Amino acid sequence: MLTIEDRGRVRILQLDRPDRLNAFDHEQYSLVADALATADADDDVGVVVLTGAGRAFSAGADLTAIRDPEQSKHFAPQFERMLDALGALTKPLIGAVNGLAVGIGTTILLHCDIVLADEDARFRTPFPQLATTPEAGSSMLLTRAVGPQFANWMLLTGEWVDASTASRAGLVAGLCPPGTVLDAAVELAAAMAGSRPDALAAAKRLTRAGLDDLVRAARQRETAAAAALARSGGGLGSTR
Repeated sequence: MLTIEDRGRVRILQLDRPDRLNAFDHEQYSLVADALATADADDDVGVVVLTGAGRAFSAGADLTAIRDPEQSKHFAPQFERMLDALGALTKPLIGAVNGLAVGIGTTILLHCDIVLADEDARFRTPFPQLATTPEAGSSMLLTRAVGPQFANWMLLTGEWVDASTASRAGLVAGLCPPGTVLDAAVELAAAMAGSRPDALAAAKRLTRAGLDDLVRAARQRETAAAAALARSGGGLGSTR
């Protein structure tokens, strides 16, 4: 469900549920959290790349698993654990988006330091259609990344955003010919990993200065709002 590969000082974490379009269940959240913490503690890892297997980066939360009472009770703790691991990561994280990125498949990118995407990638945050709220601090982070108008358009309409539009808006730093984004991300990561690790960590820390508290507060607001929607008959709120 998560393939881990090292190429020199670059660690690749590949979401590997292609039959489910790499949708996240609670186990996937847990695996990503553990892999991020392990990479951060490994002196041989300079930069981390996150990507997906097959034709999707991630189709978001696995709705089939969420609707299973036995599985759904594990979603919120593991979801929060993954977000905590993303926030604690001191090494650069590059998102390499292949294909679809829906829900958490898009909002997780807001925790990456750099995002590259294939030219045929597409993004969507369909929270209103799922009767739930923005997640993972995206109510704040998306506005910070792309500005309030475009963030509102994504979060309120849930419409698809193509890669070129995402790039112009600032959600994506660079576009790659279809099927090449992972190689491009690894090449960029390898060049970055040639720098002094403490200098990379310092640059990341400075660019994120003050952000962790804002993300934490946004996550708390989102969780409370999602729970309120769930109590009134909403969709996914009860999983957070």
